[in-house]
Amino acid sequence: MREFFRKRMVALKRRPSNIPLFFLVIAFLIYALNTSFVSDTSMKLMGDNMGLAGFITMLTSILIFVVYLNAFPKRQKPKVAMLILFFAMLAIIVVADFYYKNAITKSMAMIDARNPENTFRTDFPYIARAELLTTVHAISVIVVGALVATLPVYSKLLRKIKTSIEVEGNADMNEIDISEE
Repeated sequence: MREFFRKRMVALKRRPSNIPLFFLVIAFLIYALNTSFVSDTSMKLMGDNMGLAGFITMLTSILIFVVYLNAFPKRQKPKVAMLILFFAMLAIIVVADFYYKNAITKSMAMIDARNPENTFRTDFPYIARAELLTTVHAISVIVVGALVATLPVYSKLLRKIKTSIEVEGNADMNEIDISEE
């Protein structure tokens, strides 16, 4: 078990960009596995551009993987242009999520004004779930952005972790003299 964790740490030391990638996958899964709430809410409330905001969020959430993997190619330096595009796509996702949340709030305020008994919220619980989903997704995308922005800092910290193995008998070895050849 110890060797398993050592190997994982060595892999992280070689490619620390896998940490934000892992959280990007989690953020995508949060949204992708709950899109039914978003589509049902868009259909029920029919707010201005709600469907477009959900579509932009989903499309950008898929395309951002291509940009991220091109921003951090194997055994090469990160590509600055792709990183700029990555952060622009993160901003698009966050803006679309908050637009969707505001559209829900605006539509619900109009419905509450017309419906004093307020049974609309209890009849359609997926609306509250969609509102929560967009907030959680936006926060998770912001966390991914922070992880990518601080990547140089914690990659240096990861490199300081000792992952070498002490092999018996190596300490007794003398230096090999190759000056005579």
